[in-house]
Amino acid sequence: MSDRAFLLTLAYDGTDFAGWQRQRDTRTVQGELERLLERLGDRPARVTGAGRTDAGVHATGQAAGVVMPASWTPATLKRAVNGLAPRDLWVQDAREVPTHLHPRYDALSRRYRYLLAVGEDGASPFRRRYEWHVRDPLDLAVLNAEAAVLIGDHGCRAFAVARTAPADDPHRCLIHRAAWREREGGLVFDIEANRFLHHMVRFLVGTMIDVALGRRPAGTLAHLLTLDSNQETSAPAPAHGLYLEGVRYPAEKLELAVAA
Repeated sequence: MSDRAFLLTLAYDGTDFAGWQRQRDTRTVQGELERLLERLGDRPARVTGAGRTDAGVHATGQAAGVVMPASWTPATLKRAVNGLAPRDLWVQDAREVPTHLHPRYDALSRRYRYLLAVGEDGASPFRRRYEWHVRDPLDLAVLNAEAAVLIGDHGCRAFAVARTAPADDPHRCLIHRAAWREREGGLVFDIEANRFLHHMVRFLVGTMIDVALGRRPAGTLAHLLTLDSNQETSAPAPAHGLYLEGVRYPAEKLELAVAA
């Protein structure tokens, strides 16, 4: 029997990882997972993620693909990886998929959320590892007025680290959802798009918070969407409040061929 392709849904605490992408002498999510899968498959393993999270960014639904020997099943692979994985990395789900599925290029969209802790209680040591603490009150209506202009197909150079995409890349992103909501002790920003640029969500959050705190005028995001650089954009929000929440694929891309 030939090899099997698997799509893993991962959760990880990004605090002690230097991001997703493997690096020679630094601990990363991809590197850690490939080390475990190489041990299990008794051969080199190459893991392809749906996206690259930065250092300190967490995930509750990162998607990653790997090809393993045919003796593995989704259940045995999930159990074996979790039996070896460190405490800050976990396989939530594993499923067999067609070998032609590309975890990055076949994804329709990615969903992120950003957590804010607002007020004095947000300074708790049990929260500040996973939320950005903002002491001053924030006007939800102001935040959502800024976020509303993001819906649609936009050039987003103002919300990307310069020179991290090819020069001929138009930096266009199709944003399906962008909205703030209240939660106990704080706020959440939810955003879904077909792609995200380097630091994009963090630039957006940092800028919107500046507007809500009165440091920048209303309409700032609409103005920045017209620009070709990030020179006027606010500093990015801290990485530790950001979570990759899920990845969506076309159903037909996930379907295995049925033998006649």
